[in-house]
Formats: sequence, C-alpha cells, structure tokens
Amino acid sequence: MRRRVCRTPALGGAGSAAPAEEAAQPALPLVPSPSARRRILALHLPWLPTERLRLPGPLAVWTTEGTRRVLVAVDPAASEAGLRPGQALADAQAILPDVALHLAEPDADTAWLRRLALWALCVTPLPAVDPPDGLLLDITGAAHLHGGEEALLHAVTARFARAGVTVRGTIAGTPDAAAALARAGKHGAVVPPGGEAAAIAPLPLASLRLPPATIAMLHRLGLRRVGAVLEQPHALLARRFGTGLIETLDAATGRRPRPIRPLRPPPDFAAARDFLEPIVTREAIDATLGRLLPDLSERLERAGRGARRLVLLAFRVDGDVQAVAVGTGLPSRDPAHFARLFRERLERLRPGFGFERLALEARATEAMAAAQAALPGRRHGAGAANPWDLAQLLDRLSQRLAVWRLAPRASHWPERAVLRVGVFDSVSLPEGWNAARRPLRLLRRPVALQVTAMLPDGPPVLLGEGRASRRVLRAEGPERLEPEWWRDRPDRRFRDYYRVEVAGGVRLWVCRSGPFQADGTTRWWLHGRFE
Repeated sequence: MRRRVCRTPALGGAGSAAPAEEAAQPALPLVPSPSARRRILALHLPWLPTERLRLPGPLAVWTTEGTRRVLVAVDPAASEAGLRPGQALADAQAILPDVALHLAEPDADTAWLRRLALWALCVTPLPAVDPPDGLLLDITGAAHLHGGEEALLHAVTARFARAGVTVRGTIAGTPDAAAALARAGKHGAVVPPGGEAAAIAPLPLASLRLPPATIAMLHRLGLRRVGAVLEQPHALLARRFGTGLIETLDAATGRRPRPIRPLRPPPDFAAARDFLEPIVTREAIDATLGRLLPDLSERLERAGRGARRLVLLAFRVDGDVQAVAVGTGLPSRDPAHFARLFRERLERLRPGFGFERLALEARATEAMAAAQAALPGRRHGAGAANPWDLAQLLDRLSQRLAVWRLAPRASHWPERAVLRVGVFDSVSLPEGWNAARRPLRLLRRPVALQVTAMLPDGPPVLLGEGRASRRVLRAEGPERLEPEWWRDRPDRRFRDYYRVEVAGGVRLWVCRSGPFQADGTTRWWLHGRFE
C-alpha cells in the first residue's frame, strides 16, 4: 500500500456551499474476507454542526420539529452554560440570552463530512462516512505504514485537532464496535482482535444506535448495558424484539460484521446530463452519450491528457446505479472511437422505468501530446499507415476477446521463458536470452514417450507414443538445460533436448529428464513442435 501525501482539510465558513465532494460516489459494499482480520478506525465528531460554521460562540444550531423549534447541536461554550440538543429554543434563549443561533443545514453538514472522508484517503484507500457525525476508516494492512495502530490513531486525531476539528477515535475489528466506542467509550482505545464483545459490554445501549422504542423496552426489562443484552439467549431476544436487535449485536461483536461503503475521490474528468423526463430507449442513451463524449474529450485535450478507461454511470429512477466501462491500450480522446467501444457494452443497461442521469467519467488518464496523423483532406499512403489504426482495432477486439502478447523472460526452462503481457506493454530482451532455436508451439503438458536410442547417451532413433511409433530421420543435440538453483528444488534433474525430424517432415522437440538409467527408468518427453 502506498502512502499518500496528506494535506490538512480546508474548513468552510458559515455560508460555504457544498464543495465538489458531492460528486464522490459510494463504491460497492466491500464484503469482509473471513480469513482477514479487519481493523476499523472510527472517528466521532461531537461538535460537527457548530465547528463547520466557524462562528464565535456560544453557538447553537436549531431546527423545526412540527410546531416546535428545538436545538439540534451546541458548541462547548453553550454546553457549559446548560444548553443541550433537544432543548426548546425559547428555553435556550432564556438560559443564555446572548447565544448565537443558526438554522440547521444537514446537507451542508453531510457534504463537509464527505470532504473530511476524502481527506482521509491519505490514511487508507477505504474511507467511509458514518452519518450523522462520524467517519469509518478501514485501516486493514495500513497501520504498519504509520508505526502501528496507536501511532496511526494519534496521528489522525492530532491532524484533525490542528485543523480545529474535535474528534474522538478508537480502533476495533468491526465498524459497529469501533463507532460505538468512539461515541461512548474511551477516546484512543485500541481493541485487540476478537475483543469487541468485551470492549462494548460496559457501553449504554444508545451507543449501538438502536431504535428508541427498542431501547425503552430493554430499559423496562432492566437491561441498560450492552453486556447485559449480550448475556441473554439470542432466540429469546429475537422472539421479543425481532431480528433487528440480533443483527446489530452480531455486527458489533463480529459474528456478522457489516460492510462499509467507502467513498472514492471524484474524477478529475467527467461530464453528466440530467433529464427532466427519464429516458428508456437505446436511441436516447446513444444520443446522450454522443453529447457527453465530445465534452469529455474537450476537457481532456485542454489538460493534455488521454483516457485509458471510461465508465458510463446510469442512474435509474428507483435509485439503482448501473455502470458500463471500456478501456483502451493507449491513451485516447477520440469520441468516435469511444462510441464504437461503448456500442456493444450499452446492451447491458436495463433502464426499467428509465434513467434520470447519465454520467461519463475518465477513471484512468495519461499524458497525451497532440499529434496530426495526416494533412486535412489527405489519406495515408500504403507505406504510411496510421499508427493509431492498429491500436483502435486492438481496443475493439479487446471488448470481445482477451488480447495479449508474449514477452521474453530470463529463465533456463522453456515453460518459464515467456510470459503474457498487455499488447501495448514495452518489451525488452533480457540479458543472457537463449538464442537457440525453439519450437513454435510449446506443449502445456509434455507428452511421455517411449524412446529407443543406439547409444545410452545418443540421440533417439525411434519414438513411441502409446501404440504408435515413428522413426527418427534426423536428430540434432543434445542441448542441456540445467535447473535454476535459485528457484528449483535441489534434487531437480537437468534436461537434454533434441531437435528431431520424423517421417513426413514433422519436426519435434524432445527431451530426456536426467542421465541415462541402465534399469530402463529413463524418462523422455515430447515438449514442443516446430511446425
């Protein structure tokens, strides 16, 4: 995992609009691997609405609930004066007449929370928002890059503090346990793997964010702590409170941990169209894509970039988001070329009741200098083919087939001497590359042969495969290939290869494994064909 350069998040003022982070889209849920021990760093921002505003205190944020105006958040100064969330606005003004009041802006709070989550990409590639006032950072496999979990937690909370943001942080093995401890546990706690149940046992039930009705009923039964509920039989709890309570307990203790929805950073190059009326036909989708591609290509050209991967996101009216992706071997910003690549992929879209938004994003880009392939009105001659034609042909083939090429690799063994690479990857000849003739076709599984030789170490004169036998007309060899001592087992045998020609002009590549054995256990193999 690479470390990222981290900058302190900029703090917006009271009138700051939601930044470009609203373009950040939650990725697909990440299902935890049973074999991997997940580690989640949870951050709780207790003063988020007031710290976002950056107004002098004492400060309180209020909203309307029915016919009542109540407080939803207060800053530390107002809290010390006796104000608290849920209090009537009139009572708050009577207690603290000089309190500064501000109308709640939940959308702006969420946008600011997303902005902080995107900043956390310098810590982990998997940051997520935990509404209404928390963040979840999946730090599995990342803590050692920062000196351990405790050092990472201290560094993150200290950076938030320098930015003027109050946070409480904990680390645990499940998102629910980490979030509960961050809100109601000890700040800075690091729960060892498997210790989630014991860590959350002393916490109040509200820390698990259960429905108020469920909490009230549990209180009437005398169950006020999480540990008291965990001690009860699950079957009895499910019969009395339904499966929701059981799912929450299992998620917190790690029996069935919930996935998180990490945010990905907004793309640098994107274009989108919103529709007043949802579109359902392929013609409408093609027409919209035909307008998005030139827009995106123009932005890429201004930046001197070319796209290697484009993703079309189709937002359906029922909330479903469908994605269609295409890729290229070389950077490109040709709208016609991308339109051809999308042509077959668009058949995968299922509009249902229609799409209300189409967004085109360049997920991977590279530097691309402007080039003029030919003068206007002229075509390439026979000896000056357009170098981009082959690249575009391979791109179109790659949408249907797996297109690759072979590259040499420094190895003594023939089966290791080549590897698959991308068609546009640079290939260099390794030093010491064996220039001896090799068969055009190398068998994936060598075929066992019965071989007769005139001399113990001489070339073969008769090849037997099953019940069939063929006489060797010509033979050349042996070419001895030694084992690779730095990679193979010490007892691995050398091979002696022969290039032989049998009746009909068929040329084969056969080998003997190890030295000749007088007891008849010498093993011969057909490893390749030259035709």
